[in-house]
Amino acid sequence: MSSTEINQATPTQPSLDVARKPVTGISIGDYLLRRLGDYGVRDVFGIPGDYILSFYTKLERGPLNAVGCTREDCAGFAADAYARINGMGAVCVTYCVGGLSLCNSVAGAYAEKSPVVVISGAPGVRERYNNPLLHHKVRDFRTQAEVFRRLCAASAELNDPDTAFREIDRVLDAVARYRRPGYLELPRDMVGVVPDGVYCPKCTESKSDAGALAEAVAEAARRISSSRRTAILAGVELHRFGLQDQLLELAEGAGIAITTTLLGKSVVSETHPLFAGIYEGAMGREEVTQFVEESDCLLVLGAFMTDLNLGIDTANLDPGRCIYATSEQLRISHHNYHHVLLSDFLDGLVRAELKVAVRDLPPRPALVDATFELQPDAPITIRRLIARLNQALDSSTVVIADVGDALFASTELVVRQRTEFISPAYYTSMGYAVPAVLGAMTARPDLRAVALVGDGAFQMTGMELSTIVRRGLNPIVIVLDNGGYGTERLLHAGDYRFNEIQPWCYHRLPAVLGGGTGYEVWTETEFDAALSSAWADTRGMSLIHVHLPRGDYSKALERLAKKLSVRV
Repeated sequence: MSSTEINQATPTQPSLDVARKPVTGISIGDYLLRRLGDYGVRDVFGIPGDYILSFYTKLERGPLNAVGCTREDCAGFAADAYARINGMGAVCVTYCVGGLSLCNSVAGAYAEKSPVVVISGAPGVRERYNNPLLHHKVRDFRTQAEVFRRLCAASAELNDPDTAFREIDRVLDAVARYRRPGYLELPRDMVGVVPDGVYCPKCTESKSDAGALAEAVAEAARRISSSRRTAILAGVELHRFGLQDQLLELAEGAGIAITTTLLGKSVVSETHPLFAGIYEGAMGREEVTQFVEESDCLLVLGAFMTDLNLGIDTANLDPGRCIYATSEQLRISHHNYHHVLLSDFLDGLVRAELKVAVRDLPPRPALVDATFELQPDAPITIRRLIARLNQALDSSTVVIADVGDALFASTELVVRQRTEFISPAYYTSMGYAVPAVLGAMTARPDLRAVALVGDGAFQMTGMELSTIVRRGLNPIVIVLDNGGYGTERLLHAGDYRFNEIQPWCYHRLPAVLGGGTGYEVWTETEFDAALSSAWADTRGMSLIHVHLPRGDYSKALERLAKKLSVRV
């Protein structure tokens, strides 16, 4: 299988033949499972509870695989990572105590456009008469649904058999269309109900306004053709919407260099000849910042203009020289075009067969070509750890970075293939990485996950390694132990006790969990040996406990702290 083929896991609508086939004699629960399968979902993460047990029974007996997790928020993170790789993910929990525990994970999926379907059980419709005080209920029976209405692109309460199928289709269509979460609340007495009659699904197809599209492509083509310093700033939407091939076709055909945002890291291979680096405003490498900001025509494609992507508002991007195209907006200089799909706009630019002036690219980071030379007895530092890890990465590796220096240091890793770097780089919720390993390796068992996670983040969700051990997965989890919340220490100077955490013997956890191998590392020699051993051992998970000096930080985090500390 080629690298192009294995990276095409992006959300797609089911074929029209499948979607429009009349449905009869099937229960609401079975129809939901069928439609999830139509959208490519093969695994559902979650934790059972009494309000969702009847659906879990159908799930276990059906074609999809139930993946039990240790906590609901972990199940949400796992479904998020699964969705980023597979194209759509799903998480299934019980009412309120389960659903409300998912809120943070789903909020992150919404913020970063990860298409996760939330399925929650609920008290039966017939149980709700006279508003009884049923367990798990908060305030009234619609409280949870109202919360998720604010966190999802679409939501539905499947209370009526006559509308249930249509509501399922509407929500799943919105999840696929907008690449954001959707919520389905399933009362337990509705799971086995078979609606009367024949249901004929109606499929909606998004189309661009032909006139607006033509004018937008023509104006963009004129600006690109007349520019002398053109560049592309590519964002994560190009992955979410499966537009990486169109991006490369445009860039290679016209000869335009590609930079990416932090959230969009690995949207293209970072060894591609046209890759010019990650743009982070003043937070990033000076030569990349200068290359982007000196462009007289900058194509900002599928990028979120977040504070981190903009280097904590240090970016100097002139809107008058930008072509800004996302799934929600198209602006060329100060001209706005409506009802133009990002995919159609890219196709139009490709068909225009553009050519631009050749630009000298910024020098590549030293890690691209450098050979790691071991300093045997030197204490391991984050920068040296990244340099050594970079030598091990290959096309079968997916890197998952948690928040903090796990993220900022890993920006210097060179990702060989596209879409093989995952991190909550906008929403920045701690504790993402370990559950995300479960989701990523469930979606793509052929990939070896390497997770970078700080000790504080690990203590939040690290016990999801229990599920990873139970499922026989073999990731390499690197715990960066500096005794607390290192990023906060740098942002807010002072020896504050609230940044301290209880030290754990992380390397001994495999014995507690009943599987895997643990390593304790203090020096470069020990890290080199541990990483080599872990890489060769595919029998189970490896946990490398790395002791870092308390004041050790990556260059990227130091630049971030310098800009952000004035606000905290």
